[in-house]
Amino acid sequence: MRVCSVLESSLETKKRNKLDLSAKLPGRLIAVEGLDGSGKSTQVYLLRRWLELGGYKVFFTEWNSSSLVKNTTKRAKKEQLLTPTTYALIHCTDFADRYERQIYPLLKAGYIVLADRYVYTAFARDGARGVDRDWIANAYSFARPPDITFFFKVPLEKALSRVLERKPKLKHYSSGMDMGFSEDPYQSFRIFQGKINDEYVKMAERFNFITIDGSLAPDIQQREVRKIFLRMISLKDFKLKNGLNLHLPANRGKP
Repeated sequence: MRVCSVLESSLETKKRNKLDLSAKLPGRLIAVEGLDGSGKSTQVYLLRRWLELGGYKVFFTEWNSSSLVKNTTKRAKKEQLLTPTTYALIHCTDFADRYERQIYPLLKAGYIVLADRYVYTAFARDGARGVDRDWIANAYSFARPPDITFFFKVPLEKALSRVLERKPKLKHYSSGMDMGFSEDPYQSFRIFQGKINDEYVKMAERFNFITIDGSLAPDIQQREVRKIFLRMISLKDFKLKNGLNLHLPANRGKP
């Protein structure tokens, strides 16, 4: 699929999603957000397994994992074809496809949908790239706000050290090299992540993020996540009758 076709698809998807965002659905949407290296993916995995093992209706989705744009995104990143705006639109297309095919239908079907990154990732990353914030918000205006958004907050240097431990070689776009912050990819990554962190901090109160200290031990974080989850979600409404969860083909996402 060519880049232009993907962008057109994003706009068409938005036109089709004339949904009443205030309508109450039987499902619940839980999103996790945070810097790369914040530990959010570990925490949402632990929450997912806890719910699955408990026999509850749960579905998991992650950022940049739609098969619709996978090949286009991979090629465009490899050949470094993306401007900040086209980068934003391709990721919006990915999200729109998953929202229309997975997230919204499963919320209607009464599932707990766990999202490893949601629209706030776009707000943070695209905003850090200088894309107009009102334009970004409008592009994602079809998406329902989560019932709970956990924000895993860690000191910037701690998050950076975690990432560099597991990814010693940084990629062009994930390190912000496309923005010309620095000719050194590691310094560029630090600058870019700092800007993303600033965006998250500004969003935290506006979007009612529930902040979790991501520097604590994983088991302590998970206890806090489950405590908050149980205070806000009634699990008895999501018990599976046949004991089997729905698993759609997984596409592993990338930043």
